[in-house]
Amino acid sequence: MKTTHKVYFKSSTDMSDVESDSVDLMITSPPYPMIEMWDELFSSLNEDIKFALEEGEGKRAFDLMHGELNKVWKETVRVLKKGGIACVNVGDATRKINKNFQLFPNQGKITDFYLNNGCIVLPYILWRKPTNSPNKFMGSGMLPSNAYITLEHEYILIFRKGAGMRRFAPKLEERYNSAYFWEKRNNWFSDVWMGLTGTNQKINKNNGENGKLRERSAAYPLQLPYRLISMYSIYGDTVLDPFWGTGTTSLAAMATARNSIGYEINPEFLDLYKKSVTNIEEVTISINNSRIQNHLDFLTHYKKKGKEINHESTYYRFPVVTTQEQEILLYSIEDFNLRDNEFHVNHEKHAFK
Repeated sequence: MKTTHKVYFKSSTDMSDVESDSVDLMITSPPYPMIEMWDELFSSLNEDIKFALEEGEGKRAFDLMHGELNKVWKETVRVLKKGGIACVNVGDATRKINKNFQLFPNQGKITDFYLNNGCIVLPYILWRKPTNSPNKFMGSGMLPSNAYITLEHEYILIFRKGAGMRRFAPKLEERYNSAYFWEKRNNWFSDVWMGLTGTNQKINKNNGENGKLRERSAAYPLQLPYRLISMYSIYGDTVLDPFWGTGTTSLAAMATARNSIGYEINPEFLDLYKKSVTNIEEVTISINNSRIQNHLDFLTHYKKKGKEINHESTYYRFPVVTTQEQEILLYSIEDFNLRDNEFHVNHEKHAFK
């Protein structure tokens, strides 16, 4: 199997490089409105945002920032196939404006856009981020009633384009090969995800030829897009990330034998991506081996409970709980090469050792 991973270094408000109704899955984490580290970026897109912030008009700045994001969300709806899925990792923002501490609900704004632009809202996931350092004493400390709740989670918002589910040909091989284990499904499709290690967002400002690489990125851990890709796409699908950053979504697409498209306004991120991709072969093998070993460990505990398993994996010859798991097939990376801003990857069937 071969996959292609493209990145366009331009604004994702114009995805004219991507045909309408051609993307199967979108996964991204945008700049978070009203988080101060993103003020400069949003202000560069619309100077009215800068003026609103200077004048202490928090709600106006909040609305204007989401107005800029909506230009991107509009393009994602256009390029998604009917029945395609959009996943947005975002956190709400807390901020003091005119001496008033308040919350700005980013997840509500994004949900409202997709709800009013031809998409169905699906149940979301709360991701508890271990990187957050909670401070339980904001406001008035131990004295009622002016202390503030600490945000210790982010949202993974999930939307489907159109009212109907995605349709597949009966017994489509790629779909059955892309199945996940029964016990993993019960874990992945929970509305709270624990244990995903967050990614430190600090990046050296001097990294890159011109020393202008922005100080932070909105990178999430590889496990997050890996799970979502495994849950909402099949082998050979195309995954889009309109806020590409360090390319974590593309790396996860490589590891899961999907194609990917990324949009990023800063081309210096490509150097970081090239460094990350050097060990993607080993990472993919490790992930695949871990998935299978975890399944074998599950089988041991399952049988100890006196439960019978009557099905067998076609490719790996170990037991599986359901018939839908019988054709599970994992892919490793055989080799890859870079052509301009495209990575071409050859995949081979993963041999568990």
